[in-house]
Amino acid sequence: MVEKDCCNSCLTALGALRVSLVDELEGRIDSLLEILVCREVFTRDDREEVLCQLGPRARVRKVLDILTCKGEEAAKVFLSISSHQQEAQTHSHEGNTDQPQSVEYNKVKQKHKGVLTRRSESMLFYNTRHGEKILFSEHYVNLLLADGHQGLEIKRHEVLTFGQKRLSMQQKSAVQRKIAPAELFTRVNGNRPVKKVLVSGVAGIGKTILVQKMLFDFGGNRDHLGFDFIVHMTFRDLNLIDKPTNFRELVLRKNRHLVKELDNILANDDKLLIILDGFDEFRHYRSCDVDTFVTEPDEDAEVVEVFGSLMQGELLPNASVMLTSRPAAINYIPVGCIDRFVVIAGFSLTEVQDFFFRYFQDSAIAERMFAVVSANELMLTLCYIPAFCYIVCCILKESEDLCGESPKTMTDIYVQYLVALLRSHTQARAETFRQEQEAGTVQPLSDIVLKLGRLAFQKLIEHQTLFYGSDRDLAALEGCSLVSTFLDKTVAQEPGCTEEVYSFAHLTVQEFFAAVYCAMTDHPLPDALQHSAGVAEGSNNGHLDLFNRFLSGILSERNANLLSRQVGLCCHKDKVDNYRQRIIGELTMRCESGAHILNHLHCLFEQQDPSLALAVQPERLQVNVSDETLSQMDYNAIKYFLDHTKGQIAELDLTGTGVSCEALRDIQHLLLRCNRLWLGENNIDIKTAQVIADVLQVSNSITHLGLGWSDIGDDELLTISSAIRVKKNLQELWMEGNRVSYKGLLSLSDLTPNPLIKVVAIWNDLTDTDTESFCTQESITVSFSDDEMWGAWGEWVFKRCEVSSNEKLVTVLHKVCNISVHCLETQWAKTFYKQLSQLIKHRIECCTEDDMTKKLKKFDGILSHTQ
Repeated sequence: MVEKDCCNSCLTALGALRVSLVDELEGRIDSLLEILVCREVFTRDDREEVLCQLGPRARVRKVLDILTCKGEEAAKVFLSISSHQQEAQTHSHEGNTDQPQSVEYNKVKQKHKGVLTRRSESMLFYNTRHGEKILFSEHYVNLLLADGHQGLEIKRHEVLTFGQKRLSMQQKSAVQRKIAPAELFTRVNGNRPVKKVLVSGVAGIGKTILVQKMLFDFGGNRDHLGFDFIVHMTFRDLNLIDKPTNFRELVLRKNRHLVKELDNILANDDKLLIILDGFDEFRHYRSCDVDTFVTEPDEDAEVVEVFGSLMQGELLPNASVMLTSRPAAINYIPVGCIDRFVVIAGFSLTEVQDFFFRYFQDSAIAERMFAVVSANELMLTLCYIPAFCYIVCCILKESEDLCGESPKTMTDIYVQYLVALLRSHTQARAETFRQEQEAGTVQPLSDIVLKLGRLAFQKLIEHQTLFYGSDRDLAALEGCSLVSTFLDKTVAQEPGCTEEVYSFAHLTVQEFFAAVYCAMTDHPLPDALQHSAGVAEGSNNGHLDLFNRFLSGILSERNANLLSRQVGLCCHKDKVDNYRQRIIGELTMRCESGAHILNHLHCLFEQQDPSLALAVQPERLQVNVSDETLSQMDYNAIKYFLDHTKGQIAELDLTGTGVSCEALRDIQHLLLRCNRLWLGENNIDIKTAQVIADVLQVSNSITHLGLGWSDIGDDELLTISSAIRVKKNLQELWMEGNRVSYKGLLSLSDLTPNPLIKVVAIWNDLTDTDTESFCTQESITVSFSDDEMWGAWGEWVFKRCEVSSNEKLVTVLHKVCNISVHCLETQWAKTFYKQLSQLIKHRIECCTEDDMTKKLKKFDGILSHTQ
């Protein structure tokens, strides 16, 4: 192991250990180099300089030379990484020194590595032309991995919520956040060994590419994870098994070359890594917390029981397991068995640029294409997700130039994608198509696209992303050479037969094709699809949000014209007109009622027609986008609508949206038009409070401000109160559940009762004595009463609870179940908490998650004692 005297510098240690380091590291210099690049200790140029050296020993020496130039901090990180690698190897050899494996075992091990190398040597890019081979080693770009896991509450389309989380990760230091694939199973902070790792990430973020990277490195002896064997399975394959099986059979389905040594491999399970990819696609994913176990590899059971036994350590307890999943499904994983949670967060800006250089191969072309994307905020934002980055590169490569004007919306990009791929594949097979057309055997492109759209639409409504060869809609596509452009096929071997499973290359591609079908056929516009399921049961997770946005964008004039010219698809004018009227009507109604409006604003944004926004003229303009973590794309949609409206904004509700100082600055010109501004349930620090103060100092409109449960203290309140004195327009200030003390509230004394008619400060840092001192102050309320305003407050809170998911409901319950006996004597409180108790009981009946049920039952118990 690399060691150094703590009294000496790391650079001095490198010099003293140089000779021994060359001997020690020559066998693992490639993986060490990848980690250094991943940790941003080395640049891509540094890596290329090292790889130009002939032989591993020369590469070690070059690494040490570069580290000497980089300084003390780089040397420190290097020694830490090298030490962790050595420690991992040491742990992997524990218990195995007395019994070296047989020659046959080692032969099978080398053969297995060869098999994995062959399977993973080409990139798993979709839409590559027939026979086209893209080498993994030439095109792989580092992915950003971080400890932690994404929230279990996914209220909207995962890809759409990703941006905000991605930005928050970028704000952390590189050393804290970055994990190299070779480090996934190293001990975290010296804790217990890591055996079960869950890697989560949104669709297209690179989970399967990460798996391929691990298989590729293992096959080429570049990983140094310390395993003898890696067994890779996908849940798509497991879905094809509809009868009892056992773990041994599962391994051999695609690894018959292991049959002679499989008993030894399974007996030596501490040297075995099992990778299970795509848990969210498992058709039994809701039933994995099993209580019936198998303990032997050859013991037959249902697939879900074999999987559950493996995850919970009943089967092969010493084996390591890596599980990948989209966030929406991780509620159903028995998380108690997971030793490490990892989020895969796609590319950083550096990796996006690296991807362009590897994709286009020619540096001049790559720079020009990257400049095109950098000038388009939407395209650049999407490129942080690897699958989107590939789609964007594909558009630029096949089109050389963008069709028409530069894309402004999601639909614009996908229409360009469709046109570029159709053009590419028809040109590549021009002669074949000409002969087929002359013979009358080829289907028009528009027919093929609509058949793909029908398949996508039917399966989207049924919540299905996998389609089987026996499906009737798939049968209609038989013989279409273009189908492979958009559908990925898996062939599973079964005794006596084969089963074919298809899926669209990406979930969003399925949603896009579904929208094309709905827009371009006689199929009626879906009136109630979006809200056909209730939030209470957790079934409306924004399932059709992106579909509706694509539908709006396809029905816009510019995309309808482009699809007509390039693909031969035509929208009916009546359908376009009806849809435009529906957007205007629904937006007007929601603005007047204060209903949630965000996805409708996105649909308006997709149209890119200012006349539509101008046609929305509600009697009272209320914009409710609460309880959504807003991304830059969301703010763009909000600004687009409000910038095209005139006059005052009666109410803007940004409650629980994760607003930041920068976000408020971006929409500050809109805040000046607000009468009522609700910013509660956000983390409002002193910088964000200053933005609010800047608005209050200038605005002649704002009369009501809500800052409940926003973690403000005396300093933030003092900043805001000073601003109120300038215009003296603010009439009500709501700041429940914060850290305001008696001193902070005193800063408002001269502002009450004029202009501040009402200040609500319940659940703050006040003592009983402080509370009594404000009893005579009618304008400042620090405790509940039988006042009518609390009845209205209770109704507002209860409405929010009704439309909240279970995760959000629990968060609210933590806040409102802080009940005093005096409060419960009032009639409004009795009504409010009785309704709340009934809602919790209903949620418990519908809840399918054990952990969530326990949380809800806890609050049910609290409220039952109050009645």
